[in-house]
Amino acid sequence: MPNPTAAMLVIGDEILSGRTRDGNTHHLAGRLGDSGIDLREARTVPDEQPRIVEALNALRGAYDHVFTSGGIGPTHDDITADAVGAAFGVPVDVRDDARTILAAHYASTGKELNEARLRMARVPEGATLIDNPVSAAPGFTVGNVHVMAGVPAIFAAMVESVLPTLQGGTPPVSASVRVERGEGDLAGPLGELAARYPDLSFGSYPFQDADGRHGANLVVRGADGARVAEAEAALRAAFA
Repeated sequence: MPNPTAAMLVIGDEILSGRTRDGNTHHLAGRLGDSGIDLREARTVPDEQPRIVEALNALRGAYDHVFTSGGIGPTHDDITADAVGAAFGVPVDVRDDARTILAAHYASTGKELNEARLRMARVPEGATLIDNPVSAAPGFTVGNVHVMAGVPAIFAAMVESVLPTLQGGTPPVSASVRVERGEGDLAGPLGELAARYPDLSFGSYPFQDADGRHGANLVVRGADGARVAEAEAALRAAFA
C-alpha cells in the first residue's frame, strides 16, 4: 500500500518579501518522512484570502493531508481561519473551548484577553483544536487540513500534536554516495542505474567545497532497505 501523501501551504507576505526565512517546510518534511507520510508539494501564498482559498482547495483535493503555517495570530492580516472557513463553506467564530484555553493562559501571565488576542479563538465550524504547548493559542484541523502557527517553535510543537492522530506508512530508507566529478560525467551512468531500479528514487545534489573541489552527492531512496543497499553498492561500483 502506498504511503499517505501531504502538501504544505506557507501563508504570509513576510515569506514572499524575504523578511522571514521559511524553515517550517523543512521541519515538516523531515517529521512526515519519519512517519511514512510523503510530502509531495509545497506552495507559498500571500496574505490574500482568494489566493489562500484557491491553493487550499487545490491541495486538499490532491493530497491526503494539507499542513498550513502562518496567519492565525491576533493582527488584522491573520486571515487564515477565515480563508479556511471560506474554502470549506463554513462560518468562523470565537469558540468557547478555544476562549477558555486563552483565558487561562493570559490569566496565568497577568495579561488581558483583549479583543485582538480573542481573534486567536476564532475557528471554523466543525474544527478540531490542535494543542499548542508553547503559547496556548490553538491551531485547528478541518477535514484533511491542519492549520498551524508560523512561528517555528510553535509550528514544530503543533506538528507533534497532530502526528499521533494520523495514520502513517513506511518511512523511506536512503543512502548517499559522494562523487567528486561533474554532473555532466555522472548523468549517463546515473540514468542507467535509475532505469535498472525503477522502484527507487535517485537524485544528484551538486556541491563545491571551499577549496574548489566539486562533485555531487548521489542519493537513492526507497521503502525496501535491501533494494536501497543493492542500489548503493551499484552506485559505488559505477563511480569507483
